[in-house]
Amino acid sequence: MCFDRSQVKMATKVLQRVGCGLKLTRNAFVANGQLFAITRGLSGSPDSWFKSLFVRKVDPRKDAHSHVLAKKEDNNLYKIQFHNVKPECLDAYNELCEDVLPSIHADPEYPCELVGTWNTWYGEQDQAVHLWRYRGGYPALTEVMNKLRQNKDFINYRTERGKMLLSRRNQLLLEFSFWNEPSPRPGPNIYELRSYQLRPGTMIEWGNYWARAIEIRQQNQEAVGGFFSQIGSLYQVHHLWAYKDLQSRENIRNAAWQREGWDEVVYYTVPLIQHMESSIMIPMKTSPLK
Repeated sequence: MCFDRSQVKMATKVLQRVGCGLKLTRNAFVANGQLFAITRGLSGSPDSWFKSLFVRKVDPRKDAHSHVLAKKEDNNLYKIQFHNVKPECLDAYNELCEDVLPSIHADPEYPCELVGTWNTWYGEQDQAVHLWRYRGGYPALTEVMNKLRQNKDFINYRTERGKMLLSRRNQLLLEFSFWNEPSPRPGPNIYELRSYQLRPGTMIEWGNYWARAIEIRQQNQEAVGGFFSQIGSLYQVHHLWAYKDLQSRENIRNAAWQREGWDEVVYYTVPLIQHMESSIMIPMKTSPLK
């Protein structure tokens, strides 16, 4: 395995910073009064030890990561929908959604809420993204689906929508326990959806790092919600952020690098990722997240 200079430089920097607070024992280290097991061997050649920094070891677990990472105080389930619209139909599609979706959101007979609805500005073009919350988990989702099958307005909406779409997909998600629950906010804002495809078996490790990292990124109230998939593409994480504009996004993200610990979070979570992408989205007129 070969490493370029940037990897060596980053590894050296982090090891120097972390090493100052570590006290090594035979099988563990002590940092800030806490005992941590060593999972990367220190024996053998320096080269093999350095390689171990980039080769992930997945520890066996007896709990599903959804039980460990999701919020315990509620039973919310989220659905995210991605609709790829025919370019010539985008305006008509938006009008159709604005006529029908808010009525479902406002009807107390449906145990669901429209968290936000957007058009992609930068990223995959002519795309709409809808995020729903089901209070009550899978039973609430089933109840809503059964009622919508009897809703003539929704049936007509689906028929007309089908004429406008090129493709569509969705996922069922749970919310990370350390993120705030998404709630309506005034605008105008732009929203960034950052999606990460993780290596199987690394979701717990990701959650452990981001439980600390989110405190660094909450100072400007830009964090909207953090989710991980249950059905659909698995081992996928979505982070939703709000900014006033692209320049404020740039300023806030750059400022994070000046805060203690952010560089280490990035360094340790990058090897967990197989693929990542970012989309900048503009809220539709009726989106609760403005």
